[in-house]
Amino acid sequence: MHNAINLIGRLLLVALFLPAGLSKLSGFEGTVGYIESVGLPLPAVAAAVALALEILGSIALLIGFQTRLVAAVLAVFTLVASVFFHAFWAAAPEQAFVQQLLFFKNIGVIGGLLVLASSGAGAWSLDAKKQAE
Repeated sequence: MHNAINLIGRLLLVALFLPAGLSKLSGFEGTVGYIESVGLPLPAVAAAVALALEILGSIALLIGFQTRLVAAVLAVFTLVASVFFHAFWAAAPEQAFVQQLLFFKNIGVIGGLLVLASSGAGAWSLDAKKQAE
């Protein structure tokens, strides 16, 4: 049961990150503009890095490749993105509640990623296949 639950957890994380990465790819200029609007430097580079992390990280989680490392990197990425894009403490009062919900949703996602980084991908993964060789 452990391996099935681990796989389901990885699939649910992929369901969050892969569509986000694909939307950045299809709406790259909008993503650059959004990043620029919060004052981050090199917005085109940041957008490219974000979409690469979300798409490639999703594929890696899906197949269970370098799962511990990928989960840790996605956890750090999610924390940084949360601080810059869901700063409820600095939001206008009418936006603060939604931003707070999004921020703490991401904190929960970070928790799941850290558990995955700690436990690994389980037996149904490329990581396990590589270890068995």
